[in-house]
Amino acid sequence: MQEPALTHQSQSVRDQATPLGHSDGMTDVNSAKSPRRHHWRRDLVELAALFTAVAVADAVANMIAHGPDGPYLLVASAVALIATAAFHTWWAHRHSHAPPTADTGGPGADGSGTAGTFGAAGPDAARGTAPRETALWRMRTTVRDEPGSLAALCTALARHRVDILTLQTHPLADGTVDEFLLRAPVALQAQEVTRAVAAAGGSHTWIERADAHDLVDTPTRLLGLATRTALDAAELPLALRQLLGRCTIHSLPAESLGGRPNGEPVPEEGVLDETVIRLRDPNGGTITVERAYLPFTPTEFARARALVELDARLGPRIPRSQDVLTLPEGNEITVRRADQGDVAAARAMHDRCSARTLGLRYHGPVGDADRYLNHLLSPRFGRTLAVETASGRIVALGHLLWDGDETEVALLVEDEWQRRGIGTELLGRLVAMAVEARCESVYAVTQSSNTGMVAAMRGLGLPLDYQIEEGTLVITARMDAAPVRQPLPYEVPRALPQEREFAPERSERGRAER
Repeated sequence: MQEPALTHQSQSVRDQATPLGHSDGMTDVNSAKSPRRHHWRRDLVELAALFTAVAVADAVANMIAHGPDGPYLLVASAVALIATAAFHTWWAHRHSHAPPTADTGGPGADGSGTAGTFGAAGPDAARGTAPRETALWRMRTTVRDEPGSLAALCTALARHRVDILTLQTHPLADGTVDEFLLRAPVALQAQEVTRAVAAAGGSHTWIERADAHDLVDTPTRLLGLATRTALDAAELPLALRQLLGRCTIHSLPAESLGGRPNGEPVPEEGVLDETVIRLRDPNGGTITVERAYLPFTPTEFARARALVELDARLGPRIPRSQDVLTLPEGNEITVRRADQGDVAAARAMHDRCSARTLGLRYHGPVGDADRYLNHLLSPRFGRTLAVETASGRIVALGHLLWDGDETEVALLVEDEWQRRGIGTELLGRLVAMAVEARCESVYAVTQSSNTGMVAAMRGLGLPLDYQIEEGTLVITARMDAAPVRQPLPYEVPRALPQEREFAPERSERGRAER
């Protein structure tokens, strides 16, 4: 006969009561033989107790039976004893002392020992039912800086079966900002959570849906952002956005295109003004971070300043990796990252481009095209891909530009190298970078007559939105949906860079490229 399975609590008690080891082997033997050696003594005691009870019962019965109404009194006593036994049996069956099978909702109900959590091995798993569907929330609220304020908040969340996954505290002068990552039942509305938090003493509460990326703990996330910034200077705006949440980041050069200063310089320590952070750009100018819905805390300001200081210490840098591709006619080209060190080569490419090609790209006077290169090639404003020939001449540029909380893509291909699929290849790589940066969409500003750019955007296979105003066409590609025509370039398994070739159909699409 197998031993019945133990519950978590009984197993824990057994583990605590059982020694982990014995220094004397005779202890186990004696403890095992002791019950068998003394069992006859218990039998004698039980037999003596039985005889005593019979003798007492006989004496009492004889005394009552010989008295007046003795038999009736004995019958009444027997009935009373039977009724009492029946009532006790019914009461014990209804109010069992066994552990409850249903979840009481109290702390540690799942046996995990963690107050206020409901794990995967919790009550639903014990009953053999499917786990409840949950949703992730990110919440921030301000509480009084006094003992018990956080405990009251946690208790209020536990009443709504809300699990606290992570907690960050941001000290203030007159309180504390607590930032939570919550897992709550999917049916629980945000208004219910905020009302419960307000009743528990929270104020200035803000809540929004979270995703699986937020499950990474804060130190790991900060180290990851620092690593990305150290490897690529263009990562700084993205790292700041991921560090501070939903915000808008603007990089303002120290001087305008006309050579005039762009406002007052920012102090070296930076400026924190409620919902605006202003920091000195290591490359000159100002980095401005704005968040309309929630003030920044001193802790967030210190983290952002530390990230900018890291970028300043490391200096200009971009990844030096490159891919060698073979065009259909057999010529090899190299795709690599570009920066401000390529300004001279980019100007030489401008000189080889026709006025129509430059006009379609820059939407303004052709003579001003060279003035934009320092801005476009700066890693602070985005990422740039350059296409080089075997002789080292740049024949195409692709830009991924951070525009606040939006992202712009732009292409320029030298006239002699158009219609070979180069623009389509660059656009696919730029979109892949945008996906890696967790951008929700990218947009291209061009002219309605630029059929090459329109064809390249359509070739992405993403849902497109078109806005036309006075001949200017803005095409926005949303990257939160599946491709509708063909797999995205970054989803197609690629061969080794030395072996890759442009497919014929890609070359056909590239003939409409600029």
